[in-house]
Formats: sequence, structure tokens, C-alpha cells
Amino acid sequence: MDYNILLYYCYAPIEDLEAYRDEHHLFCIENNIRGRIIVSSEGLNGTVSGLKEDCEKYMAYVKADPRFADTEFKVDSHHEHAFAKINVRAKDEIVHSGLKHINPRVKTGKHLEPEEFKALKDEDDVVILDVRSNYEHELGHFKNAVRLDIDNFRDFPEKVRELEHLKEKKVLTYCTGGIKCEKASAFLLEQGFKDVYQLHGGIIKYGLEAGGADFEGKCYVFDNRLAVEVNQVNPKVVSKCFVCGTASDRMVNCANPECNEHVPICESCGWEMEGACSEACKEHPHKRSYNGTGYYQKNTNGYNPYKGFYQKPNATKIKSVLHGKPHS
Repeated sequence: MDYNILLYYCYAPIEDLEAYRDEHHLFCIENNIRGRIIVSSEGLNGTVSGLKEDCEKYMAYVKADPRFADTEFKVDSHHEHAFAKINVRAKDEIVHSGLKHINPRVKTGKHLEPEEFKALKDEDDVVILDVRSNYEHELGHFKNAVRLDIDNFRDFPEKVRELEHLKEKKVLTYCTGGIKCEKASAFLLEQGFKDVYQLHGGIIKYGLEAGGADFEGKCYVFDNRLAVEVNQVNPKVVSKCFVCGTASDRMVNCANPECNEHVPICESCGWEMEGACSEACKEHPHKRSYNGTGYYQKNTNGYNPYKGFYQKPNATKIKSVLHGKPHS
């Protein structure tokens, strides 16, 4: 386990968006960090991988910027990179919610550390609310959690009207790493919910620090692992094979690239269906070759992370920042 996988976010204003995006991108290239990072005027959101020593450098780099000094990293061990390349993108939000008016640094639900969440979640006046999408909570969720029928987090605000009867309850929100809960819990408060909390660090931190008790199934993750174990105390499989209906938490990316659905498929059906989720996908002319894992590495197509970079007007400035000079 020579590699680490880092999951993190930080709400903090970034004014020099494009310049910082380029600087961040170059640092990752030069330190062999791979993954997906979103840079927005409201902050950072990333999942990256690298050798342990490179990840240490990366965490130090992020925290050295005063804007992101309080960033908390969830750190997991792995035997290889979890990504094929680095992708740093500038977007309107660090997680697409449609709630751009909400600033979690101004107002959000009360943060609960994993042990605090564990102690509070079974009280009579408590409701546990999963704010993730269907394909995530169908694979795994907290015991007795309320799960909304949403395909994307941006659908969450519309669904809150279904929770009106819970306004006087203690509402404990949770998601994978904590980022969705920042705005989800704030929106609940905005809609008149009185007592709103969030699991700080999400399911991943809960598993790492509190043993994962009562999280049933696996946690969907956005890297080549697809799903990870959380519960070391009382694990339970809650998802079913998409093909035959037997209990299975083996997440598979459909071999048909034009379908590309992520669904649980048991090992037997995986081989029988050649990694496809349906007969139509199995017969698709562009179906990818199934290797038993259900994960298909994207074609890098001669990917060159430096391409066009040094033609940018601010390239020299960025190089100087990364090699010793302070942030502008």
C-alpha cells in the first residue's frame, strides 16, 4: 500500500480563478498527483491519488495557502494510482447544487464528528437523511436513513418539500465526504427546519474513525475502486444484482460505453453478461472487453498534461510561485 487516495473540499473564496487553476494543475503534474479537482470562486473539491510522499507534499501545498489552511483530508491507502491522469477544472460550483446563494462559511448545519454522529443517530427524535443520488444510496446507506429519489444532487432542493413533516425533528444529514451536506443542511435551515446537523467528513471519515457501525452496504466512490467497505462492526449487503436480483454489492461499470451505468452485478452475471447490464448492452457493437473488474480505464489518447501550458501568458508567474515565491 504505497499510495494514498485523498478526498477533500474547502469552501473559501478564490478570486484569481484561472491563474490558481493553472498553478494547481502544474503542481499536480510536477508531483505525480492524479485525479479530479474542481476549482471555483467558492472553493476547492478534489479526489486525488499518488505515492504517500507525493500526497504529503500535495496536502502541505494546499494548506500552505491561507485560504485553504483548514482543509481536512480523508486519507485512504491503496496499492496503485486510482486515476489515469490529472484533471483540474474551473466551474461555477465545487459541487453542482443550484444553491449558489448559500455560503456554508456563513450558515450551515452543525458539524458532528463521527463518534458524535454515532451516539446521536439512534435517538427517538432523530431522522438520518441521505443527500446522495439513487445509485449511491442503493449500494449502501445508514440503517433507517431517509433516502430521496434523486438522480443528481441538483434535484435535492425540489425534494425537500417531501420532508415538511420532519421540520421539528433533529435532522442528521450525511454524504460521501461531507461536501454535499454543507449546502444541503444550510438549505434545510433556510426552509424552516429547526435542528439540522451534518456528519463531518461524511461516510468515509465515519468508517475510518468510528468503525462504520450501522452503515449497510458499500460506499460508492468516484475513482477506479467504484465502491469501498465502510462497516467493520456489523456489515450487511443491501444492494441486489441488476441482472439476476441476488444480493450483491459488487459495483460494475456497464461494458457498453454508450450506457456506462454503474450498477451492482454479481460475479456470475458479470462473466455471463460480459460486463454488460442488459442483453442489448451485451450485443452492442462498441462493447468493451470485460476483465472481471467492471472498471474501464478511459483512453488517454496520447494525453500530455503540459500541452499548451507554457504558451499561457501567466506560465512564468505560475512557475515562480511553485518554486518558492509566495502566492499573489
